[in-house]
Amino acid sequence: MNKFKYYFILLIITLFISSCTKNEVAVILPPRDYNVQYTTDITDIEEYLKNNYITVVDHPGFLDDQDVTISKITDAPNQPSIYSYLNATTFPKLLIHEVKLHDVTNNYKLYYLVLREGVGQSPCNVDGVLAAYKGEYLQKVAATTTVAETITASGFEEVKYPQTILGLYSTILGWSEIFPQFKAGTYTSNLDGTVSHNDFGAGVMFIPSGLAYYGSGSGSIPSYSPLVFSFKLYEIQRLDIDNDGIPSYLEDFDGDGYMRNLAAGVDNPDDTDKDGIPNFLDVDDDGDNYTTKLEIKNPATGLSYPFADIPSCTLGVKNYLDKTCHP
Repeated sequence: MNKFKYYFILLIITLFISSCTKNEVAVILPPRDYNVQYTTDITDIEEYLKNNYITVVDHPGFLDDQDVTISKITDAPNQPSIYSYLNATTFPKLLIHEVKLHDVTNNYKLYYLVLREGVGQSPCNVDGVLAAYKGEYLQKVAATTTVAETITASGFEEVKYPQTILGLYSTILGWSEIFPQFKAGTYTSNLDGTVSHNDFGAGVMFIPSGLAYYGSGSGSIPSYSPLVFSFKLYEIQRLDIDNDGIPSYLEDFDGDGYMRNLAAGVDNPDDTDKDGIPNFLDVDDDGDNYTTKLEIKNPATGLSYPFADIPSCTLGVKNYLDKTCHP
């Protein structure tokens, strides 16, 4: 009897699974063409920039300093659009940073609004940043019989009290492209244990989905959504991505603030030995079969490494390429 009951239950389960399989066929759509999607994204972003205005809090030394509110224009003479700040000579100014990626025709246009540049150092695109930020995604809402088509922004994340350094190499591409355009600020420690940040870089970036999460989406962010981030760059941290003893920003050989891992066969100005691995990911940057970490140390073994005749650096690290000290 028990054996009969077992086989009966097994038969029911098998029939149930078979029925579900026949009636519920998963449809997997191919990813959208990057050029087609970018055209949609940039149209929506520019419409958003032209139909909305900003309000900025100027409150130095306080948490709400440079907080940004973006609102729909209802009084055009007194509410200049975000787009009206394009290439302005004073702050706020709306600028465009071009990104060559995905074979997009004429490159991605990445709009960013500069509220304040900052007074400290700028990160490179593989450094770490301590930043407060607020993220929203854009969606087009279709017109109805009473309401015209519009672009809406929905919030998905806000960090007012950042505690963690975020490595730009592991964030979305839009972040790693825009943060190097800003500088960190200064800070003071208060008697109550809190920290006050001042003179930090602050702005808003408007990111096409191809430089964000594209077709995958993330959490509550729908796929193919352009993103808007308002942010404050408090501090930066120099990272050593390949752990070769040289901070990655010093491996930016052409000095443009950006290092990229390009496709095979594409010339990379930050790949010294032209082995297809950019310096910031290469543990042997000059291709001499001695690791960079070994070369920047003052040899004590008597072996003849490239720095055997170079005094140890007291204020920086040795440059394995030109045998000098970096500050």
